[in-house]
Amino acid sequence: MSRQDHERVVVRRADRPGDLGWVVMAHGENYHRQFGWDTDFEALVAKIVADYGVKHDPAREAAWIAELDGRRVGCVFLVGGDQPRVAKLRILLVTPEGRGLRLGTRLVAECLAFAREAGYGQVTLWTNDVLESARRIYQSFGFVLVDEERHHSFGHDLVGQNWTLDMHVDSERA
Repeated sequence: MSRQDHERVVVRRADRPGDLGWVVMAHGENYHRQFGWDTDFEALVAKIVADYGVKHDPAREAAWIAELDGRRVGCVFLVGGDQPRVAKLRILLVTPEGRGLRLGTRLVAECLAFAREAGYGQVTLWTNDVLESARRIYQSFGFVLVDEERHHSFGHDLVGQNWTLDMHVDSERA
């Protein structure tokens, strides 16, 4: 029997008290532990989460939490982009406790299904090349790397990447 058979996994909307705060804390702690990133990254996540919490449009924007036996172990957000038919996939995270259960794939699938229903024609995302597991998930759904640029952020020299998925292309491959 797989680990998944023994533990209850749920992907749900991030609509409970504590969800948004957990997203910020989990990003800060996990990215520091895994990559040594400083609190500048946590501040970036806090701004994304605060903007979502204060002014998101429920018909066009949503967030999800993955739980393992009732404990939060993952998240992803979909927010409106700079153009009406463009959405942004933001702050995908699966904690070490939740890894190996395909939760990242499930979270991205929820996000993209919502994007289709909301009428988006394109989903974009920004990530860093050191986030290899996330990149493999994005590629499995058909996201294409459009550009990358070196930057110094979060206390490290990194390579930022912009990825795009055209929603008219069949991306139900994962």
